[in-house]
Formats: sequence, C-alpha cells, structure tokens
Amino acid sequence: MIRSQILTNQRRKEREMKPGTLLRAVLIPSLIVASLLLSVTTQAELSISRGSEAGTSSFGSSNVPEWNYTIQSDESLRDITDRYLANGIPSSRLLQHNDLVDSSQLKNGDTLRIPLSWLAQQPDPARASTVSGQVMLFSGRNSSKRPLTPGTLIRVGDEVITHSGSTTIQLADGSVIRLSPNSRLAFNRLTRFGKSGMVDTRLRLNSGELETHVEPVIEDGSRFEIETPSAVAAVRGTMFTLRTGPEGSDLRVTEGRVAFGPRGQTRAIPAGFSASVSAVSTGGMSIRKLPPAPAIDPIPAQLTRLPQTLSWQPNGAPSYRVNVFDADSGEWLQSETQQQTTFDLALLDNGKYRLQLVALNSHGIAGMPGMLDFEVDLQARAAELAQPAPGEAVNDDMPEFRWQLRGQNEVARIEIADDQSFSNVIATSEWAPDQQALPSRPLSPGKYYWRVVTEAGGNSVATSEVRTLVVNGTLPPVRIISINYVDKQVRVFWENVDTANNYRLQLSEEPSFKNIIKEAELPDTTAALRLIPGRRYFVRLKALSDGPLESRWGPGRELFLE
Repeated sequence: MIRSQILTNQRRKEREMKPGTLLRAVLIPSLIVASLLLSVTTQAELSISRGSEAGTSSFGSSNVPEWNYTIQSDESLRDITDRYLANGIPSSRLLQHNDLVDSSQLKNGDTLRIPLSWLAQQPDPARASTVSGQVMLFSGRNSSKRPLTPGTLIRVGDEVITHSGSTTIQLADGSVIRLSPNSRLAFNRLTRFGKSGMVDTRLRLNSGELETHVEPVIEDGSRFEIETPSAVAAVRGTMFTLRTGPEGSDLRVTEGRVAFGPRGQTRAIPAGFSASVSAVSTGGMSIRKLPPAPAIDPIPAQLTRLPQTLSWQPNGAPSYRVNVFDADSGEWLQSETQQQTTFDLALLDNGKYRLQLVALNSHGIAGMPGMLDFEVDLQARAAELAQPAPGEAVNDDMPEFRWQLRGQNEVARIEIADDQSFSNVIATSEWAPDQQALPSRPLSPGKYYWRVVTEAGGNSVATSEVRTLVVNGTLPPVRIISINYVDKQVRVFWENVDTANNYRLQLSEEPSFKNIIKEAELPDTTAALRLIPGRRYFVRLKALSDGPLESRWGPGRELFLE
C-alpha cells in the first residue's frame, strides 16, 4: 500500500514537470552513473601497467611505498601471494588495492602494485669474509664480546670494532664493506623483503672509516643507508668512502652517486667529488672536486720475483696511500701512507692482487683511486747444502746447519729424520728467510738424515739433496745382573739398553782384560759360556748402536766353575 502510494505521487510530479525539466531529470542521473562506470573501468585498466619497478601509489587514499611486480607466465595470483606476501594478507586485498574485481583480468607481463609493508620480511645477516689483525664483535643479543673471525655471521644489533685490524664484510645482497682500523660500525637493520630481491640495510658508523661497493638496488624499493653522528649517506649502487670523527664526517664518491648531508638536508654527490659536514659548526656542507688518480708507472702483469718496486708520477699531493687487496677474496692485505712516490711490493704469496693508489690532500681526504691488477707467481728452487758435510760425525747434540738459498723471496727450514724416506721427521726448524738454523730439539746419539725444504709464494716447494749425519755420544754401560751355574756351563744375564742394537761380550783370565780369550757380538741380553772347571775367568759387556756408537765397558764379573 505504501509502495503504491509512492509510485502514484512520483507519476503526478512527472506530469506536472515541463518537458525540458523532465529530460534533464532523466539524463543527468544517467550521465552520472555512466561516468562512475567509466571511472571504475579506467582505474582498473590503469592499475595494470607494463614493466617492473618500485614506486609510490597514486591511487587510493594513502601514499605508501610500493613494489610493482611483473606477472610471469603461468603464474596465478595465489602463487604471488604465497611467495611474496606476509602471513595474514590475502590475495583479495591485493586485488582490492589494484582496483580489480577478480584475478581473471591479470595476464602475463602485467604489473601488480604491492605495498612494501605487505611483503614478507626476514632478517638477513651479514658475514665477515676476511679479518686481519685485532677485530672484535659485540653481540646485540647478549652483550657478549668475542674476536671476529672469517665466516662469522653479523646480525641486527651487533657492532664491529676494529682496533689495529681491519675486516671485509659481505652483505646479503652482495654489497661489500671494508672497515679500516680504529673504526666502529653498528648494524641497525638487515632486512630482506621475502623473495622480491629487495633489502633494507641501515648501518651506523660511530667512528673511523669504511669503504663500500654497494650493489644496485631497486629504485624506491630497496634502501641502503649509513648514518654517522653528523650526517647520513643514502645510496642506490655506488662505490664510496665514508669517514667520521669528532670534527665531522667526510664522504668520497668514486663511482655512482650518494645522497649525503645532515638528515633532511642531503644533496646528491656525484663520482669524482667529496663532501664534508662539520660537527662543530653550522657552516653547511663543503663540496670539493677530488684530486685526480695518480699515474702509476707500468709493471709486469705477472711478477716472478719480489720485491718489485712500484712508482708513480707526483701530482702535487702532500702524501699518498697504497692499499693492496686479495683480488679473489677482497681481503685487505697492506695499507701504507707515505710521502715518497715509490712502494715495494714484497712478502706476497702466489695469487692475484689489486692495488689501489690515492693521493691525500692536506685534510687527509683521498682522491680518485688509481687501480692496478697484478699476479705473483714465484717458484721455489732447491737449496744448496753447506754443512755438516755428508756423513760427518759431530759431538754436539744441537749442531748448526747451513745452506745457500737460490731463489727469490724464499723461506726455508731443515727437516731431520731417522730414515731416508723421511716418514718420521723427528726435528725441524722454523720457517724463515735465513740460511742457517738449529734443530728444534737436541738430537740423541745416532745416525740421521737431513735436508732443507724451501717455499716461495705460499704454494711452491722445493727440496734439497739428502745428507747423513752422525751424532756422537756414549751409551750407558752394561751391568751384569745375574750369573747361573749349571754343570759345566755358566749363563750370564745383563741389563737391557733401549738404544742398543747389539752387545759385545769379552772373556778374559785376568781382571785387566789384557788377554782376551773370547769375544762375541750378541743380539740378546743373555749368553751361555762353557768353562774349564777349577779356573778363574772374568766377563764384561758394552752396548752397540748404529753410527757406530759404543758405550763404555761395564764392570767385569768373576766366573769360577768348581
């Protein structure tokens, strides 16, 4: 009844309207509806675009950082949700955010807008790849302190402190940080956004200096930021050096571009420039062009002997710094600041190296680096033995050994064994570039085999000829412990001497043993003698050993057979 009355009133009003008014009343709502439908259709089409990048959404009520994900072939919306989104965020929210009715509107190559806050996040620790000298790790979990070693994982909240040492640290995205001596670096955030490849890395350099090689990151998706007490450096993929101290922070960019300055007041610093922010004044940021890289004089690409002198052309700088790195691991091997324009490459193992040479201005800020790659390939040569002479007998249980090195940049040591195959090395000396050495322990009397082993470049080894050596000495005298008489036979027993191979027995009719009536060499510690009854005899023994080495005669014992 109420519905019928409403319809009747509406028809009465329509009859009372003028024709133009009636037309406008009908067309305007229709146009509004059509416009709304068109708007919805347009937004649905605009929310799917070609390409793959991160950006900021221009749709919806909030302006949030987003990642634009390109849909792969045979990939469903559920696959994308399970692979990239955090737990609790359904695929329906992803459709709604992109103004889509259902997933059937998606096709291969289209792009979905995904807020970064929706992505699954997990901590992704860094790892110490090389450590030289004294470097400590402070744990953010339990405040423990321990030495940093290669392979150690560095987690969020940890701090690395280099004292006299240095370390190379690799982040999960492949970026590399070299931390100089006397530096403190805190790891405030190490986050990976699921399987998207994006990371959020935030570090704080409290003091000291670091050099970085940051991998390129997804624009407006990944974040790599290093804060100091006086400035902040935000990068997208570059090589730069950052130094901080009580006076302020200094930046040197050698590749790419770095946003640097006080927080909220950063400026883009391109490659080839440095920037300084003072911590004690409000004079703003100072930007300077970096000194050019020194021109390095060429050296052979492969060095077969060391030391090798490196030289470069002076460019007016007050001093220079030379850094030597392992080309494969990135380990920081040598660093020296000097005023002269020459540097000796020495004490390097065989391998590939990268040398970095920079000029330093009066403030100690380094300029553009000059780079030089080279390889060391040293070959050890067999040493020439000097003394003892072959087969020489010595009376010293710590004899001196001498030899002549014949190669370049070699170290050597002696090896002493009791067999010619050196299966049982009983004494050595320390590895050293010297040409003489003493054995690591005293040598017992006996016969020995010795040689000199040389090493060059860490993996090239050569061995000299083998010589024999006799160490003189006196074995303990042999004591007779018992004598047994059985019929016309006398059996003599004596003590065992550990280092003896045989024993020599002498029989005489007088205690002075001037007239020997029987002498024999025996392997055991007992012997049976046939004696003439009624006559007195005297017996004695001494030990025998290789060398030949002999003991003193033991005391004689009288024998009498009734």
